Amino acid sequence: MMLATIESALDDIHSGLRMRRVWIALAQEDIGDQHRRTALGPLWLLINYFAFAGTFIFVIHRGDTSTGSYAAYVATGLLVWFYIMETLSQSVSLFVREEGFIKGTTLPLSVYVMRLLMQSAIRAAYALVGCIVILLLSGTALSTAWLWSALGVLLILATTPAAIILFAFLGAYFPDSQFIVSNIMRIGMFLTPVFWSYEGSGGVRHLLYYWNPFTYFLEIVRVPILTGGPPIDSLLLCGAIGLVLWTAALMVLGLFRKRVVFVI
Repeated sequence: MMLATIESALDDIHSGLRMRRVWIALAQEDIGDQHRRTALGPLWLLINYFAFAGTFIFVIHRGDTSTGSYAAYVATGLLVWFYIMETLSQSVSLFVREEGFIKGTTLPLSVYVMRLLMQSAIRAAYALVGCIVILLLSGTALSTAWLWSALGVLLILATTPAAIILFAFLGAYFPDSQFIVSNIMRIGMFLTPVFWSYEGSGGVRHLLYYWNPFTYFLEIVRVPILTGGPPIDSLLLCGAIGLVLWTAALMVLGLFRKRVVFVI
């Protein structure tokens, strides 16, 4: 039974990957439509990133941290967090937004999953440009250690479809979860070390740092750039989280992919 369920999910994913031209084109169209009537177009994504990063760097900057290192800390943290926050928030309402396509076509569900992944990746690419600019302006040295950060980015991208699948089904079967997840992600920005750092203090900050899974997804991108060393422990933990998410996602997709049309 379990093997049949996983095979059903893998068939859906395989069919979706074969239709990559469809979800790439749809994602590009989404980004274009969102900025169609604006003068700067998708460049607003870059401007928004600079606005947030500048606010944290110059307003929340603490005097006991060098400006350059704090700028790099915030730039990398915001890059990863914005990607995670947007992807999860959009995932919960994914199948509801795609109701017309799901009920009117026979496209595999993974097409919609990959469409959202590509859309989020395109948005993150603009933020990545801004992040690199801030890193260079802050005096952060370009080194081969950045390849570890690139590996971290690839790991996050590889984990994303599994997270989208789980949250999309959650939103389809429990509509209230859309508001719950949205509020949690807003609050989560302040409970995750995006712009604050853990410096050995105890109490609540200690718990928020070590028991927050988002911490480690930030670290696999941030630590190599800031310290020049590989975050092996964080990479292993994020890899383990990714495996768990993919196992759960395959089970959920295999079990419910043909039933979701009746609940949205």
